[in-house]
Amino acid sequence: MILFLFDVFFVLFALCGVGRIFDIHYLKEIVFTPSCSILLVSYLVLFGVVFEMYHLQVASNEFQVLKSTLLTVSFTVLVYLLTPVFSPELPKNRLQILSFYTVLFAMLIAWRLFYVKYLASNRFLQNALLICEENQVSGLIQGIENIDPHYKIIAFLTTKPSDLGKGAQLPYVERVAVPDLLEYVQENGISEVVIATKMTEGVDADLYQQLIKILETGKIIREYTQVYESKTHRIPVQYIAMDFYRFFPFSRSNQNKLYLAVVRLIELFISIVGLAIGFVLLPFILFGNLIANRGGLFYYQERIGKDGVAFKIWKLRTMIKNAETNGAVFSTPNDHRITRFGKFLRKTRIDEIPQFVNVIKGDMALIGPRPERPEFVRQIAATMPFYETRHIIKPGVTGWAQVNYSYGENIDDSLIKLQYDLYYIKHRSFYLDLNISLKTITTILFYRGQ
Repeated sequence: MILFLFDVFFVLFALCGVGRIFDIHYLKEIVFTPSCSILLVSYLVLFGVVFEMYHLQVASNEFQVLKSTLLTVSFTVLVYLLTPVFSPELPKNRLQILSFYTVLFAMLIAWRLFYVKYLASNRFLQNALLICEENQVSGLIQGIENIDPHYKIIAFLTTKPSDLGKGAQLPYVERVAVPDLLEYVQENGISEVVIATKMTEGVDADLYQQLIKILETGKIIREYTQVYESKTHRIPVQYIAMDFYRFFPFSRSNQNKLYLAVVRLIELFISIVGLAIGFVLLPFILFGNLIANRGGLFYYQERIGKDGVAFKIWKLRTMIKNAETNGAVFSTPNDHRITRFGKFLRKTRIDEIPQFVNVIKGDMALIGPRPERPEFVRQIAATMPFYETRHIIKPGVTGWAQVNYSYGENIDDSLIKLQYDLYYIKHRSFYLDLNISLKTITTILFYRGQ
């Protein structure tokens, strides 16, 4: 939110200042004409999301900030200049257009580099204290800090003895005793106390009193699953027992008829456009397939859809002939079965274009969990709780898991992708759908497909 608000403020402020000082009519018209300024802000935010200017890890890296800012400003200025009616009439003096681009880029990059140096630095770390069983400490901490490096669990407390011994210390966190909890929180700048799920029933009277006093000082106390979900945007199924319904009530959008009807209309429109693009690219695809793949252009495969019903998925072939003579196996990023042309099709997501046929038929949605093969579903469901929960909605061409995680090549990867899928099912909305759509564009533009 800070990045967004200050992006808009600094850009409009700079355009206004430079326009007035140097009497550049084009810049003044952009700022003081509501339709022009609203259009500019809209494009800036849209392309900022696409090129990851609001991705906090990207925004904290100087090199990535330079790349994302350059791309965002270039596309914003180009599309803005080409937009009729709502943008100002193009000036005859081309220096005014150059000044528009220069002011936009200089102001944004200056502000973003300031953010990297001062606002994203370690002095703004958020410290937390964890209450859990001692053998959970390492896993619970890594589960959060690997995603958000600015969130640090600096101490832990346990009320149960462990194999480490009563006085044992872990190298990366400090042990805190129950009587010292309140004092430690106040002296070490702890912003919140996190309680692991399994510990909620084991909080004794002394610890309970300490937690009440901490709460009265204005500190936050949250359950670990809440922190994990907010930091990672995944549902932590590995820490949830059979009372799963407490942790991820499904979004009402899954049954909202208006939402589903609007989404269906959008899906049909985008699918038709996608297939039209596919027909335009077909000669190039045929040529590449003839030279590099040397086999059939399409292949059909059984996948599991909504409510566990199997359907045939359409894709462009990216592997050699007879790629699974020894049975179904997970694909890997450097899979020797994938041809050179197949790698290109996967990276650009062109191989997914035939799936628009599945969307039109109603087997798939544009956005949803990735449809898996029956063999993998049975294998994964046998070892992973809640896996088949992802089948309560249609599988998607793209999805929250697909844009946030690499291609799954084993059971552990499937667990992480399941966490993302359940997060989508829990928070499904127009906003999240738009977020996924923009991230999908980013994935294609930055050649991140698998």
